[in-house]
Amino acid sequence: MSGTDETGASAPTSAPPAAGAPAGHGSGEHRGDGRARLRIPQARELGILLALVLLVAVTTLASPGFLSGQSVRDLLLGATLLAILAVGQSMVLITRNVDLSVGSVMGLSAFAVGMTFVSFPGLPTPVVMLVGVLVGTLCGVVNGVLVAAARVPALVVTLGTLYMFRGIDYWWAGGRQINAADMPDGFLGLSRVTVLGVPLPAVAAAAVVVAAGWYLRNYRSGRELYAVGSEPAAARLIGIPVDRRVFAPFVVNGSLAGLAGVVYASRFGTLDATVGTGMELEVVAAAVVGGVAIFGGSGTVYGAALGALLLSTIDAALPMLNVDAFWQQAVVGLLILVSIGLDRLLAVRTARRLRGGGPRGA
Repeated sequence: MSGTDETGASAPTSAPPAAGAPAGHGSGEHRGDGRARLRIPQARELGILLALVLLVAVTTLASPGFLSGQSVRDLLLGATLLAILAVGQSMVLITRNVDLSVGSVMGLSAFAVGMTFVSFPGLPTPVVMLVGVLVGTLCGVVNGVLVAAARVPALVVTLGTLYMFRGIDYWWAGGRQINAADMPDGFLGLSRVTVLGVPLPAVAAAAVVVAAGWYLRNYRSGRELYAVGSEPAAARLIGIPVDRRVFAPFVVNGSLAGLAGVVYASRFGTLDATVGTGMELEVVAAAVVGGVAIFGGSGTVYGAALGALLLSTIDAALPMLNVDAFWQQAVVGLLILVSIGLDRLLAVRTARRLRGGGPRGA
């Protein structure tokens, strides 16, 4: 068994070929198949980018102010939260799991930031930001232990923790709302800071995407996530520590959800127990539209970030095109269905190639 790494190439393993698999692992046929699989994620990302450019072009023709400096800044800020969350979700999806609790984790982390400022007004801002990330990390550890150690299906675990973390948030808030007056101006002003004209939160999101992409591509433990997602049983047989590889993405996802909570608190300044409600569905949609297979084993965090940017642009552009809100949701749903269908088609084609049947009839 060989897992698929972020580039789409086969991750090297010492597993013997499966029964019925074509012989000659280093044959020209397999090299050609590897090159084809290498092009798949690149083609998916290019397609998303072209769709994004087309949408922006059409919207700009209909409303020239769409590409004004303030509009672009708002668009980048709007995509920041979704992109950060989509990176963590992608790592979980690659291992053939899913985390439905990210919205609740983000909300709990955001409220933790606000309450820390209220309870300890003299505490340095970086320390309070770290508190928010640590709250998210703890939630990720809870999810990871239940999924990896207790072997409970991720869908069941994270559906339960979605309500559990949200319940803790409601209990903690007790109907209370934290406002901008309760937090320091320096913290609230972070969203107004720019680096070469780009908002600081967007720069932070880009750094997260690049760091995660680098890890998945260049580190053995990152490439092994694809092997686990491709076939967990086979990955275990060849010596990959499957439980650890499943546990780590949940922790990273929780940490990134905590970071998203910090960014939310800084940008909006108004916090209550409803922050992040329903966000989990948008996050999964961004990752899937970005080419991360819902069945695990393939996809890139770069594609997920592009998917987040595309969905955020759709939300901003369609109202300017006078498209009804119902059709806005329908467009996103259609994109998800097309993405899943394309993933399934590519999986069938790859399976036929590996069986030696070639692409005929695929």
